[in-house]
Amino acid sequence: MANQNPRDSTVSSFQAGYDTLRYVSPETSCPYLPDRLSRSEAYWVESLDGEMYARMLARGFRRSGRILYRPRCRGCSECRQLRVPVEGMILSRSLQRVWRRNADVRVEVGEPVPTDEKYAVYSRYLDEQHDHTMSRTYDSFREFLYDSPMDTLEIRYLVGRRLMGIGLADRVSDGLSSVYMYFDPEFARRSPGTFSILWEVRMCRKEGLPYYYLGFFVAGSRTMSYKSRFRPNQILVGVDRWVTLGV
Repeated sequence: MANQNPRDSTVSSFQAGYDTLRYVSPETSCPYLPDRLSRSEAYWVESLDGEMYARMLARGFRRSGRILYRPRCRGCSECRQLRVPVEGMILSRSLQRVWRRNADVRVEVGEPVPTDEKYAVYSRYLDEQHDHTMSRTYDSFREFLYDSPMDTLEIRYLVGRRLMGIGLADRVSDGLSSVYMYFDPEFARRSPGTFSILWEVRMCRKEGLPYYYLGFFVAGSRTMSYKSRFRPNQILVGVDRWVTLGV
């Protein structure tokens, strides 16, 4: 059991009111940087409101299913939260091309509901986009993406009657926090992951929400590099301390 930092009052209030279990995971190989080890501090949560989650995001936490976690790696702090101030985001030429390429996409927003069709898309996505470290079972799909302790939106992207992809995002007090996006590999040329970020940033802007949270960013990691395309962005460097980059 890790020692809690007594100065982190948000973690104290969170632990008192929300969690049922706190632990630090064993060290494993880092998935982002070679020759490094990673571990996380984690909480199991039954319920979570948007205001509290916004405060936890500002302390380096992210949600996966009913687990809230943040890195606790020895001698490394390269995993940093990244968010986009939506009003100032600049559409580069490449981002404009992605937007135009998907002009025919129909978008539906609703409650997250797992189905066999979505599971089939998710399974194809993992087969094409990831190694085999992630479980392919229906239960793991449901628990990872659809067992949420808070107000989560499911954003469905359709081309004609076909499901191109699904984005999931948590509502927090000052924006949307991206959970995950998976898509049918047959639509990969449309850059559905990039398009979903553009669409969800636009949704934040329409609803008067100032930020879109994109999760962790690791400088030098190839799998994280796409996040730097959305500029300007802000990196978390301390408790509720954000530094603007990519202007």
